[in-house]
Amino acid sequence: MKFAIALFSAAHAPSSRRALLFAQAALAGGHEIVRLFFYQDGVFNACDAVVTPQDELDLPKQWRSFISEQKLDGVVCIAAALRRGVLNEEEARRYQREAISLSAPWELSGLGQLHDAVQDADRLICFGGA
Repeated sequence: MKFAIALFSAAHAPSSRRALLFAQAALAGGHEIVRLFFYQDGVFNACDAVVTPQDELDLPKQWRSFISEQKLDGVVCIAAALRRGVLNEEEARRYQREAISLSAPWELSGLGQLHDAVQDADRLICFGGA
C-alpha cells in the first residue's frame, strides 16, 4: 500500500510521535510512503531552531534522520512555514531575514504537493488537528 502522510501538529505533540511511529511501521511492513507533508504547526517538526530538553525525545531530529535514512520526500508547506518563521536559505534571502531554520532534507513547497501525493497514494493518513 502507498501512503501519503500529513502532519498538522507541533514538534513535541503526541501526534507527532505517533506519525513518526506509523511511518516507521509502514516502511517496516513493506509499504511505501509517497510523501510526508508538514502543514500548519507541523512545520515545526522540520525547524532547525527547535531545542528539545535533554530529558525529552528530540522529534525534529528523529524526523530528519528518518527522512534522510529512508530517502523520503519530506515537504514543508511554504505558506505555513513563512507564517511561523521557518525559513530556508532562499526564503531568508528573499525576505531579508538573517535566521535560517530549515535545511536539507526538507523541501519548502506549496499545498499542491499534498494534492499530488494524495493522487499517487492509496491512503492519506493525517495526524494532529487541522
